[in-house]
Amino acid sequence: MGKYNIVEKFVSINGEGSLAGAPAVFIRFKGCNLACPYCDTKWANKADAPCEVMTEEQIYSYIKNTGIKYVTLTGGEPLIQKDIADLIDLLACDRSLHIEIETNGSADISGFCGIENRPSFTLDYKTHSSLCEDRMLLSNYEYIDERDTLKFVCGSHADLEKAREIIQKYNPQCNIFISPIYGCIEPYEIADFIIKNKMNSARLQLQLHKIVWSPDKRGV
Repeated sequence: MGKYNIVEKFVSINGEGSLAGAPAVFIRFKGCNLACPYCDTKWANKADAPCEVMTEEQIYSYIKNTGIKYVTLTGGEPLIQKDIADLIDLLACDRSLHIEIETNGSADISGFCGIENRPSFTLDYKTHSSLCEDRMLLSNYEYIDERDTLKFVCGSHADLEKAREIIQKYNPQCNIFISPIYGCIEPYEIADFIIKNKMNSARLQLQLHKIVWSPDKRGV
């Protein structure tokens, strides 16, 4: 039986991705192997962050008790958690649930893509503004498909150019979203870039939960 350090669990709306606006239950894990300067959950990555230790059965029970079918495993970084494969296997057995894993792009997803009723992945590509671009595991793009999302968080026009380069090179057959780093670039600049470069597969994305509630509010 696995044990997992959970810093938050809550029900909200999905703020990002193809299910933005839909109700979702969030399970946030403690700890991350990257340290992006714009991370909005840095508190969850600290070694002394308060957490609740839960088993996969307890996590599954909590999810089922919410009555919500869309589930987002987030962090931190879910895929670096010890025994995460056991939790994913358990959740995948319940076909009434739709499991999404938000992952930072540095962890290998290949071992989870053969699972029957596998989760969908929202996979980051960390551009230069993250200071973590060299940690990206580009082999992941061999496994993503229409169930998945590739996300670029951009803070400059150089970041946008890199996003365009990656999309052109790998031609990922999945949802593609480009989001702004707050205070570094305006949404209209991303919109203009997408239009100018005829990026038909890409969509501008804003974090809906930060518009509905305060950008600093937790548990949403």
